[in-house]
Amino acid sequence: MSATIVDKRAATGALIGLALGDALGFPTEFNDVPSILAKCGPWRQMRLPTPAIVTDDTQMTLAVAHGMRTAMDRGVLAPKRLERPLREEFVNWYQSPDNNRAPGNTCLRACSLLKDENRPWQDASQIGSKGCGANMRVAPVGLAPGLSDEQRAGAAQLQAGLTHAHPTALAASDLTARAVRLLAQGTEPAALVGLLRTYARDNRSRYHHPWLGGLWTRADDSTAEEFIARGWDECLGVLDRLDEAVRTADSETDPCLATGAGWIAEEALATGLLCFLLFPDEPVTAIRRAACTSGDSDSIACLTGAFAGAYLGADAWPTDWADRIEYRGDLMTLGALWDA
Repeated sequence: MSATIVDKRAATGALIGLALGDALGFPTEFNDVPSILAKCGPWRQMRLPTPAIVTDDTQMTLAVAHGMRTAMDRGVLAPKRLERPLREEFVNWYQSPDNNRAPGNTCLRACSLLKDENRPWQDASQIGSKGCGANMRVAPVGLAPGLSDEQRAGAAQLQAGLTHAHPTALAASDLTARAVRLLAQGTEPAALVGLLRTYARDNRSRYHHPWLGGLWTRADDSTAEEFIARGWDECLGVLDRLDEAVRTADSETDPCLATGAGWIAEEALATGLLCFLLFPDEPVTAIRRAACTSGDSDSIACLTGAFAGAYLGADAWPTDWADRIEYRGDLMTLGALWDA
């Protein structure tokens, strides 16, 4: 499988695709589909904006990627080794003058609390939030090479938990990273939903204590296993909706009507996957469909772009689009590192 990943440059494809989807969806977020069509014309002909500016989705993806790289450069990926650089990257993002792209309230609140180095990260996390900010940024965890399933799951849930403590945010982030990894390894799109459902069932009662510590105690559940199971059950429910939508959805109809508007983590995963699965061999069409949605268009499209790029590789994207995406140098450097 590793040869497949190197040959198609899946990491580069996923990171560039994520940013392209983000930039395409930035101008359409908060708009309904008729308004988007009036502004942009037919959705299949949507053009990448000039300049191709991204949102906090790509900025925070880069924060996760740099945190992962720092931690892995220091040795075997482990909870404490990852938590510190992730926390530093998130605070740096929070304080950056470029953090002006309509960031989510949960991320802002949590990162403001993470500035206090003496505060346990679990106490900064927002226990009631399962917003898509948890998993819009998790793709690097699925792309980083050489990790065990336990490391990948733990890292995916930890990076989510730094800001979003709801169990569905944790589970959806784990599932999103899993989807990216499977596609990078060459899993056929038709098999993807079934594999994700099996993964969710197998992990339904597994709480990653070394990675999450006592995060679960901030909720009202009686055990850690009961806490995390709530998240996986919501993900299993949306996978059922996704399965039905893949079989029956009309590609000309707003995908949000089938799998949700994407403001919350499990719906962002499902609707991003739906747009990819409607057009598994047409990556630009897939992110255009994702950007022309009534929900959280930039986050849906960034996830769609990550899935399409992981599956098809770096050559999936038009060169003239990829060459002018914001943060291109950073995205290409990280992609090349992990593709090698």
